[in-house]
Amino acid sequence: MKSCFYRDKWSALIKETADNHALKRLSRQIAYSFLDYYLKDCHYKKEYIDLLCEMTTFSEDAQLNNSGAQALFGIILETLCDDFEELQTVTYNKVMTQVISYCRNIPAGKELDLALRDFGIYSSQDLLDRITKIRADESSLSPRKCVRKILLLSRVTIGADVAITSVIIQRLTKIFPEAEIVLIGESKLEEVYGGNSRIKIRKVSYSRKGGLLERLSSWHLVLQIIQQEIASCPLEKTILVDSDSRLSQLGVLPLIPLDNYFFFDSRSDTSLNTKMSMAELANAWVNKLVGEEEFCYPKVWIPKSYLDCATRFCNALRNNGAERIIAVNFGVGGNPRKRVGRLLEEKLLLTLLNEPNTVIVLDKGFGEEELAYINSLISSIKEQGYPVIHTLFDSQNNAEINRGIIGVQSRIGEVAALIAKCDEFIGYDSACQHIAAALGTPCLTIFAGSNNMRFIRRWSAYGPNTSHIIHVDTLTDPSIIDVDDIITRIMHARKMRNV
Repeated sequence: MKSCFYRDKWSALIKETADNHALKRLSRQIAYSFLDYYLKDCHYKKEYIDLLCEMTTFSEDAQLNNSGAQALFGIILETLCDDFEELQTVTYNKVMTQVISYCRNIPAGKELDLALRDFGIYSSQDLLDRITKIRADESSLSPRKCVRKILLLSRVTIGADVAITSVIIQRLTKIFPEAEIVLIGESKLEEVYGGNSRIKIRKVSYSRKGGLLERLSSWHLVLQIIQQEIASCPLEKTILVDSDSRLSQLGVLPLIPLDNYFFFDSRSDTSLNTKMSMAELANAWVNKLVGEEEFCYPKVWIPKSYLDCATRFCNALRNNGAERIIAVNFGVGGNPRKRVGRLLEEKLLLTLLNEPNTVIVLDKGFGEEELAYINSLISSIKEQGYPVIHTLFDSQNNAEINRGIIGVQSRIGEVAALIAKCDEFIGYDSACQHIAAALGTPCLTIFAGSNNMRFIRRWSAYGPNTSHIIHVDTLTDPSIIDVDDIITRIMHARKMRNV
């Protein structure tokens, strides 16, 4: 489809009273058409990206801009990121530099433009040359270097932080024991890293569902934090480690002079990472960076108050006669492709409850939609005759149960503490699988929504104890998914783990 076709549709749409449904439909058509050309022969339709940029910045109403941003990021950029192939990584950088250049040239992008100019970046090509140079750079970081402060960018999502930044923190803490560790990211990091007094968390939010300029605005906040941190420590004794973070748009946006900047290229397609999980890849990267062989498993540092509460919670169940406590989470981090479906979830819970004196601690998730969904699921289990309890994390409302389901409404740090005290964890590909693996809790992940083997290997949970995956092909033909077969495989994997 020629771009003028969509340009005409867009022009007609904004002459009318634009509504979210029409904007969403048109932006998705444009995004998928971009991929149509790209997938066939790698043809890059620059005008499609410009049109989507226009659709994400045309209105003062953020809701009207969001449809275009969701299509640009959710369809194009995430597709390019998830393949772990060199060509897709290069194309991502090309798209993002075009997006940033578009934004800096509109009135609302004046602050963005000025900040880029401060780094000597005046064009899209300057940005592209910079990230290309960074990805080709093989400079090392000597353990003998005097480093007093390590700035580390969060990956934004908790699961990725556990798999990657926790490894980098451990490795660099050993190499530079006197250095201050400053982790820049979401406030939720305090719930899984707050138990480590060595880590200073500087809070900055990133809107994964916001408009284009809103997503880029996080970069300005990060720049401010960096300047504040450098003010208390000389630049020559400070390094910044970019974990391939959304806060820098995967390294495309500059943050600090390149002599002080070290980029973990987690999406590269090299012999180094063909079969590695993210945790293994992070270790290999640090080995190469500092010239020393070492290995650290992912780790979480849960605040003691959460752990104490979870201990009381689970001890009460065991004192009542519960022989096995299973933590279950059916959250998918806002990505419905990772979910197999209600039938599997209900049958799996019933199958697990067939085991004597088993209590399932079922996380109710985040937000009203997830809460309503899990409550409905629990109601279905209750109708089958099993005891159920609805409670909060810090409630002791579990004293009368030794089998059945406890639906727990809790925060991520509270869920992590419960996983630490349970006998095993079962769930979809989400933050909880990485937390379970880091804690050494036996972990089984139902991995759906992707048939890309490298993606699955990258994001499989990795820790000091057993972690299994059950891959479910929900993409080829969802109508032939055999729920009973999946449950049989789950139960077999659990049995083999205990042999």
